[in-house]
Amino acid sequence: MRYAIADVEVTAPLPEIALYPSEGGLGLLVRRNDRPVHFELHELPAGTRLTSDEVGRLIADSAGLALLEEAVREELAVQHDSRAPVSLTVAICTHARPEFLEPCVRSLLALRPDESGDPRSFEILVVDNAPPDRATEELVASLPHVRYALEPLPGLDFARNRALAESAGDYVAYLDDDVVVDRGWLAGLEEAREENPDAVVVTGLVLPYELASEPQIVFERRGGFRRGFQKLRYAGQTMPGNPLYPTGAGIFGAGCNMVVHKETVTRLGGFDEALDTGPPLPGGGDLDIFYRVVRAGHPLVYEPRMLVFHKHRADHRALRRQYWSWGEGFMAFIAKTYRTDPEQRGKLRRIVRWWLGDQLGMLRRSLGGSAPISADLAFAELAGGLVGLCGSYRRSLRRVAAIRRNAGA
Repeated sequence: MRYAIADVEVTAPLPEIALYPSEGGLGLLVRRNDRPVHFELHELPAGTRLTSDEVGRLIADSAGLALLEEAVREELAVQHDSRAPVSLTVAICTHARPEFLEPCVRSLLALRPDESGDPRSFEILVVDNAPPDRATEELVASLPHVRYALEPLPGLDFARNRALAESAGDYVAYLDDDVVVDRGWLAGLEEAREENPDAVVVTGLVLPYELASEPQIVFERRGGFRRGFQKLRYAGQTMPGNPLYPTGAGIFGAGCNMVVHKETVTRLGGFDEALDTGPPLPGGGDLDIFYRVVRAGHPLVYEPRMLVFHKHRADHRALRRQYWSWGEGFMAFIAKTYRTDPEQRGKLRRIVRWWLGDQLGMLRRSLGGSAPISADLAFAELAGGLVGLCGSYRRSLRRVAAIRRNAGA
């Protein structure tokens, strides 16, 4: 069973929505004046047809308060005729997935002005990470306004650091190759920069590109990559109501949609190349850079208007691997931080205890059938975390050193 996805603008006449017989639900994105305001999954009988009035009632029930808050925000917001352009390189780090890469790049090209002299133009840079062939290079050569860079050392954070070195912009936006950007993505970044000129990192909203399989629906039911529809600003070393801040770096956003200030992140040492190394340690690099930016005293902001759509894992095995990687990457980041930031060790010990208790609770609920995910998915995230806690980062440091030696780097 699959879900339809509807994108509804409430200031325009509401549409009718008809599900196909193969669709048993609806993912409903609600906008007001093109700004994303709410997203929710609705389970519906297969083949349901909703009139515009029924769509209106569904929106009122699920998104009424969010729409009211947005209307108030609009009334109080300072209006600007135009915003200062951001000196920007958009980097897409990829490995052997040209079929994913092309839609991502084309969604960015749709945001570029027709005239190359327009100040809102931005650079698009594809970083080809340890490619097995020339397919990505050939694809990039066929696309306008896209630059190619090769990073021969395998690992996402090698590719991210290559983007820092190669980029022409003052800011580098990192997008995963399996996302497409929303039409308001660039305007969202410009708005975030205008409101937070001191921000070193900006993260954005991530919603599903499709809900075409049960694993994609399961992932989204648990929350997916979503961090909500409210603007957030993180600054300082404490956060009221969160005694573990900033060690729970997952609150800051997702690495598939993040923008960093190039000079500042380079000065902090760039991305940790022992994280995000593929199957040996498939995560943690985004958490680590978010944490180090905040610990260095720099603001990080979350801007929901900076929206991308992510192609979630379509089969159960791949989703299980993702939950494993989330667990392992998070705990590898915690283990690394425990070594490198002794001042935070008390918080780090507490967050490990909290995380283990939370994961065990999820596993118990999944065994009882009351959790949003199955027991094997809950177990995968818990097991990945235990592996990450028990030496993944140390092993990855040795592996990265060997990669560098073999490459003569």
